[in-house]
Amino acid sequence: MIQVSSQFDGGNIKVLDSNDPTDIQLEIRKDNQSDFYQWFYFRVTGAKGEPCRFKIMNAEGAAYPRGWEDYQAVCSSTGRCWRRIETNYSQGVLEIKCSPERDAIYIAYFAPYSQERHASLISRMVQNENIQLEMLGRTIDGRDIDLLHIGDPDPGKLNIWTIARQHPGETMAQWWMEGFLSELIDENSNAAKVLLEGSIVHVVPNMNPDGSFRGHLRTNAVGANLNREWLNPSLERSPEVYLVRKKMHSIGVDFCLDVHGDEALPYNFIAGTEGVPGWNDERQIKLEKFKQLLKIYSPDFQSDHGYPPNTSGNANLTFCSNYVAANFGCPAMTLEMPFKDSAITPDSEFGWSPGRASELGGSCLLAIADFLL
Repeated sequence: MIQVSSQFDGGNIKVLDSNDPTDIQLEIRKDNQSDFYQWFYFRVTGAKGEPCRFKIMNAEGAAYPRGWEDYQAVCSSTGRCWRRIETNYSQGVLEIKCSPERDAIYIAYFAPYSQERHASLISRMVQNENIQLEMLGRTIDGRDIDLLHIGDPDPGKLNIWTIARQHPGETMAQWWMEGFLSELIDENSNAAKVLLEGSIVHVVPNMNPDGSFRGHLRTNAVGANLNREWLNPSLERSPEVYLVRKKMHSIGVDFCLDVHGDEALPYNFIAGTEGVPGWNDERQIKLEKFKQLLKIYSPDFQSDHGYPPNTSGNANLTFCSNYVAANFGCPAMTLEMPFKDSAITPDSEFGWSPGRASELGGSCLLAIADFLL
């Protein structure tokens, strides 16, 4: 008998009918206290050797239906290697086809990044004497909000911030963090050595642990979209932003990169903060310089496609990067990665993947070091 379940870390699916393996009907659950939904992650058992069709019946009402166009879901039997599988979107239904080769397989919107893996990453990082872990506080569900400080404290050094997973379903952001941190602690990395001589790096590997565990796309435990909370966060609604923002104001920000994923666009790109008050030619030159450097260090990055820039004075200051740029007067940017494959460097088997996101994280460190120092 075929069983479909999602009662685990990051899981999300509702089973409507699983009696016919060629017509397994499913729905994605909405984020708690929110209408957002798009992230799915479920396990299939009892279907070994069966040609299966999984139909997500409410795909048309997802947050970003354009995200289903030219999209392929990922599948794994081990939870470690995620391959793209046949996926089609038609008449409002997302259909995923596969014939499981094992007694249990997992299917997801993008390769998941578990709380267990987060804990392992933190444990690995704190073995380094140059890294200090600060627990800023707890989320609404009582989970730790972790902040890593890398580098020897010195009032003359720059403060660099990187943040991932304000939107919990954008798991590629935390895979990016693994690559960024690995490059940062690599004793053979000249870029990391130079960067840490002149700066301290502050890293929030997972800004939204509640949404991550609950299987949310975009919000925290009470339906708050954290990347719309930066102007007036509260401990009651958005403690994650409240505590990180408070720490930023206590130690300063000289550069900030907020890492995300985009459902619709098949590109890696930077969204700048052109619309903030005080934007000028000098800031524009710095933005373009960083993008050009990142293109040099990563073949997966491009600057021809992305979001249209805000016009002067029209930036939404509830966004992290806009808030930081406006309040600290420093370069602040949002890095977007695709849920789909990268159009400029396609990979038919894996698409945009954890490994490639991690490589981009390392490349970003090289670009930041070159840009700042």
